[in-house]
Amino acid sequence: MAEQYLLKVLEIIGGAARESLESFGAAGKLTAEAVRSARDVRTWWPNLTPQARQLGVDSLPIGTLIALFTGVVLALLASYSFTGAVPRYLVGTLVQKTVMMELAPVLTGLALAGRVGANIAAELGTMRVTEQIDALETLSYDPVAYLVVPRVIAGVVMFPVVVGLAMFVGLGAGWATSLGLLDLPSTEFLKGARLFFDLFDVRYGLVKAASFGFAVSVLG
Repeated sequence: MAEQYLLKVLEIIGGAARESLESFGAAGKLTAEAVRSARDVRTWWPNLTPQARQLGVDSLPIGTLIALFTGVVLALLASYSFTGAVPRYLVGTLVQKTVMMELAPVLTGLALAGRVGANIAAELGTMRVTEQIDALETLSYDPVAYLVVPRVIAGVVMFPVVVGLAMFVGLGAGWATSLGLLDLPSTEFLKGARLFFDLFDVRYGLVKAASFGFAVSVLG
């Protein structure tokens, strides 16, 4: 009885591991096909601008809204957590570092993963069911170059744009909250924001956003 139970558990674990490896394999195969099909510029170039607008420009309100509330909450939390022994201008430091390096790319990426990933999956799934992809193959179009490549490139390019705006909005929301609700002068907030600022913070957040854009578009 114990042996049967152990075999059942191992079977479940093995099945889950196999499905995960199959998913990684399918994603890797699709990525390789997209890299190969990227040479067919004439096929994917006309679709790049519409996909960039759909994946990036249409997602700006979501990224802006998330960053707005993130900056407000961070400023309030920092002011609440800091005691008299900690200089208040470090509120600006906390908001700047946290928004640019972590929360702006991560929270925006999570929100766009639902919107963009579901949109891509639904759109291409409908095209598969209605045999539109088969029609592309009949017309001698490469479906990967026509459908996958522009979406992947648009995701890699436009996710950092949305996250860059989210960084700016989040920092501005933290500044406005500090000024209006915490009675922290602008000079003090900016002093803290500039104290440990490094261009690496911006590059780190944008590279992370580009990796999220690639993962979301490929998985979608």
